Amino acid sequence: MSPHRGLGWALVTGASSGIGAAFARALALRGQRLILVARRAERLASLARELGGEERATAIPLDLAASDAGARLEKAVGERGLAVDLLVNNAGVGDTGRFHDRPLDRALEMVDLNTRAMVELTRRFLPAMLDRRRGAIINVVSTSAFQPVPFLTVYAASKAFALSFTEGLAVELEGTGVRVQALCPGLTATEFQERAHTDKVRFNRTSAMTPEAVVTASLRGLDRGRIVVVAGLRNRMAVAAQAFVPRAVVRRVAADLFRPPGEGKRKA
Repeated sequence: MSPHRGLGWALVTGASSGIGAAFARALALRGQRLILVARRAERLASLARELGGEERATAIPLDLAASDAGARLEKAVGERGLAVDLLVNNAGVGDTGRFHDRPLDRALEMVDLNTRAMVELTRRFLPAMLDRRRGAIINVVSTSAFQPVPFLTVYAASKAFALSFTEGLAVELEGTGVRVQALCPGLTATEFQERAHTDKVRFNRTSAMTPEAVVTASLRGLDRGRIVVVAGLRNRMAVAAQAFVPRAVVRRVAADLFRPPGEGKRKA
């Protein structure tokens, strides 16, 4: 029998950089043991060593966009005898541009990673938390979940799904001992901007939060039982302001912020 059996662990996806790595470090400081999941094996191994090695942090390199990834991850966790008490669904991907101009496989990857993987991992690890009557799930969403975002259309739609899913699940789980949170960061200083090609758009010129500040807001909110956490005062004000602005204006402002350089407004 594994020496870890019965001990609670936190499983963090997308843990090799950015918000995921910040979650791993913050949770380690809280004394949490960690299961680190991401595609980049070398980065994961380095982070696991930093956080205490196999007894404190175990690395499982995996591409969660793959159709069998959820089953493989559940099997790998089970074979190690690890009980997941905190699931952080952080892995995600974005892409900027006109929907019909961007590669179809990139759009489908966003759907797979940002929505399907989140739903699948939640479904796979939630029942054991319910049996133990303790646990928590943090789904890393985005402030883009609160409105359509032209030129970031699929990403924003996937995050709207994640927000709705999390809020609905939170009500279902009331009284079970399992907490659920939708973490909604705005612009954050990570590799996401370059990988999603948003590094040149107007939105990227606004001030960014650090991953550490985002994680601090999330864990503080989790301790207080908050279901939706919008990280940062400016982001909270921006989300709140949408209630007083016509939807058409919100769409146009979002389009102007995310329109790629050189993309003029096309006439219908």
